[in-house]
Amino acid sequence: MELANAFGFGGPITLIANACASGSNAVGHAAELIRNGAARQVLTGGYDALSHLVFSGFDSLQALSTTVCRPFDSARDGLALGEGAAILTLESFTFAKKRGAKILAEIAGYGASTDCHHLTQPQPNGDAAFESMRLAALQAGINPGQVDYINAHGTGTMLNDSAETEAINRWAGEAAPGIKVSSTKGSIGHCLGAAGAIEAALCVMVLQEQWLPPSPATTNPAAECRFQYIRRPGTAACEYVLSNSFGFGGANASLIFRRTV
Repeated sequence: MELANAFGFGGPITLIANACASGSNAVGHAAELIRNGAARQVLTGGYDALSHLVFSGFDSLQALSTTVCRPFDSARDGLALGEGAAILTLESFTFAKKRGAKILAEIAGYGASTDCHHLTQPQPNGDAAFESMRLAALQAGINPGQVDYINAHGTGTMLNDSAETEAINRWAGEAAPGIKVSSTKGSIGHCLGAAGAIEAALCVMVLQEQWLPPSPATTNPAAECRFQYIRRPGTAACEYVLSNSFGFGGANASLIFRRTV
């Protein structure tokens, strides 16, 4: 609403409040509107403000790290909260080319699922997380081995990271050892409803600049991680990247981005 007022935009406004998957759900929903012909241009993204209530809520769940956020580390002890926002302009290819826009990346696939397991805890075997990744790859028309990098949800909690590890390992199968994975929450914190949108923007940067964002605080990735966990910044040839967002209540969303030339 604030952006619409600031820029004088018209058209419908849809607010998606789906916990920590909200940002990715918003981007995926916008992509579906364009793909289905309901819109040719959509402004989408997410934001969330840190507050005493939010901090107290996560503290009461004993989900906050008492040291430093170390996603997928064998000694991880919780998450760190962050605050931020990201907005993306999504357009149909035809409309973008007609107006001479510089196309930064393409949203190739979107998958969403719900596990209905627990109000705050993820399904331990990662079934719904696996399903959201499967659906995103199906829509993109690719197999897991074609994904070069995964920006994991990776909160740094014992339960989330173990469930996501299980889901990624199972989804990727034999291709898992060749896939690079990291969680940027180890560097910028968990931005809650904005996280998926911020990480979508990061994925576009990965494709544009061909670099991999690291998790520097993670020193000893858990033994069950069959994928390559990125602890140091580096470059890599990336054609497809995947972003995961998993929220309270079992909300799961995955986005696949394709590089454009």
